[in-house]
Amino acid sequence: MKLRLGVLVSGRGSNLQAIMDASAAGALDAEVEVVVSDKPDAPALRRIDEADPKIPGVVIERNAYPTAEAFDDAIADVLEKHGVELVVLAGFMRILGSGFVRRFQGRIVNIHPSLLPSFPGLHAQKQALLHGVKVSGCTVHLVDETLDGGSILAQAAVPVLPDDTEESLSERILKEEHALLVGVIRGIGAVKETGGPR
Repeated sequence: MKLRLGVLVSGRGSNLQAIMDASAAGALDAEVEVVVSDKPDAPALRRIDEADPKIPGVVIERNAYPTAEAFDDAIADVLEKHGVELVVLAGFMRILGSGFVRRFQGRIVNIHPSLLPSFPGLHAQKQALLHGVKVSGCTVHLVDETLDGGSILAQAAVPVLPDDTEESLSERILKEEHALLVGVIRGIGAVKETGGPR
């Protein structure tokens, strides 16, 4: 049985594309069941139409709900309706509350463009450049109730070049993100198939 994914997006959706491409190529034993975006104009939603129009794209905007908790619940309801086993935050730019995290405890992964615990939060690549680090990278971690906290599942290092800008560093990290995220999802699927760690 393929691992059933729900992917949350806010922007370009290149990590979503990497997941869909790997799944279509048979390199990932997982299937995207639903994509949820908090932005109706997110380019990620167009990627679904081009890759596989059968994948539902659902827009859930924060301003349509009276509280953050109601917004979180609406997303969680959609994911549960589609039988999602693993929630993947792929450039989702909102912090999910403790109620959401509890509903999917241990089943939410996030990709972050730094070597956590360094540089959590927004503009991680800019933070890395301002601190003058020689190595940055990306992290896939389980999501808990802290900002970019939770157990680290995998990391990939990317050297910071002397002439790097925020944009150039971001693009090089992004290439590593694609492989890292797909690899982690593949590993989670393999553990599921064997009935969990022994």
